[in-house]
Amino acid sequence: MKVIATYNIKGGVGKTTAAVNLSYLAAQDGLRTLLWDLDPQAAATYMFRVRARVKGGGQALIRGTRGLDEAIKGTDFDRLDLLPGDFTYRNMDLLLDGAKHRVRRLSRLLSPLAGDYDLVVLDCPPGISLVSENVLHAAGLILVPLIPTTLSLRTLDQLTDFVASFDGPRPEVLAFFSMVDRRKRLHREIAERLPTQRADVAAAAVPALAVIERMAVERAPVPAYAPRSQAARSYEDLWAEVGKRVLG
Repeated sequence: MKVIATYNIKGGVGKTTAAVNLSYLAAQDGLRTLLWDLDPQAAATYMFRVRARVKGGGQALIRGTRGLDEAIKGTDFDRLDLLPGDFTYRNMDLLLDGAKHRVRRLSRLLSPLAGDYDLVVLDCPPGISLVSENVLHAAGLILVPLIPTTLSLRTLDQLTDFVASFDGPRPEVLAFFSMVDRRKRLHREIAERLPTQRADVAAAAVPALAVIERMAVERAPVPAYAPRSQAARSYEDLWAEVGKRVLG
């Protein structure tokens, strides 16, 4: 079972839209896929038309009184399941702080699912916390959406340095440009230049398009309701790069 995560210190950069669309595309490719919505805002859960509630909340999952498999819900799409978000996840840092193996707790919770899924996608809340540290230890690939600006690149370098400080296995970090507005010169220049200079920046980029914003209205992945759109193609290109790195 492979584990990837969409993560950025900043919010509003396209983490959830990437997690939803890549999970869908992985399932369409035949992979048994689980998306865990770790964000208490539960946007990914909403987009898959699932109720944002876990019986016993985050406390039951972290303490192990309720197995992850008991909380998993099906979606409208074959081979794609969802572990819903829950508003109690806002307290997950406190729960992890009191748990054994507090920086590897999520990894241990996911282990029993190895026989059920080929791929797990973790949709993470923004910020630097015990949750994010757990995610960085659990995932083999950290997918980092970036808006093409100078400060976003600084954020990527900070994350890369943080991962490099880990003892033991370290996840691969792969950034991609999100919400790219090609009318802006800076966006165009950075999005075109960086992938040729850095191996940790994907060639595929996701444009800023209204069809992506419609996800919250359609409550579905872009390739499901707009399969011929430029946005769908951009996520397909991104999945091709991610799948090659994760699956070989």
